[in-house]
Amino acid sequence: MTHKGRIVSAVALTTLTLGLTACNDGEDAASAQDSPSASAPASSDPGSKSPSADPSDDAAAPAGDDVAAPGTKFKIGDRAVLPFKYGTNKKGTVAVTVTAIEKGAEADMAPFGDKAKGMTPYYIRMKVENVGGTDLSYASLRLRGKLAGGGPTGVILVGDLPGKCDSETAPRDFTTKGASYETCSLSATKTDPIAVASFEEGDAYSDSPVLWTN
Repeated sequence: MTHKGRIVSAVALTTLTLGLTACNDGEDAASAQDSPSASAPASSDPGSKSPSADPSDDAAAPAGDDVAAPGTKFKIGDRAVLPFKYGTNKKGTVAVTVTAIEKGAEADMAPFGDKAKGMTPYYIRMKVENVGGTDLSYASLRLRGKLAGGGPTGVILVGDLPGKCDSETAPRDFTTKGASYETCSLSATKTDPIAVASFEEGDAYSDSPVLWTN
């Protein structure tokens, strides 16, 4: 399921926001603001809201599936069990396995227009599993890319690149324990390579994310 794309680029304390379709239909709109701001990921489900996680009110993980504490570090390929909340009525426990952080080509960013020149995309590929067995159908989970030292990239992308990095929502049957799907989160940088995937949903994890590194 594809989403419309935008770029928020924090450069010289100025936020540049670009709105356009991922198909590069030419209907570009750009605006500059005086201070940086973050945009929530777009969703194809009009009734959904941006996800957040709060360990205190999510469904408990089954025995043997210990929830990763904020700040835990994993290697690419490791499975992390995490509390997850989406919108106001969907919450539970999921397991996320980051399978790869792939470097794309600058040319791949063409659908985002001129504002993306000089940016190198990175594709964070992952498997998401329903551990708690609660109804998380159509929920959307996103990981953010970070530089090798854990610093921000300075660029926030909203959307995906069809055929290269497709941001999928959970399928309709993502309601039972063991259900799973695969998705991709798109990140980009103009500076150092992206080498870290970061889970930052919910207050506890926004302050101290769960990280995956090579």
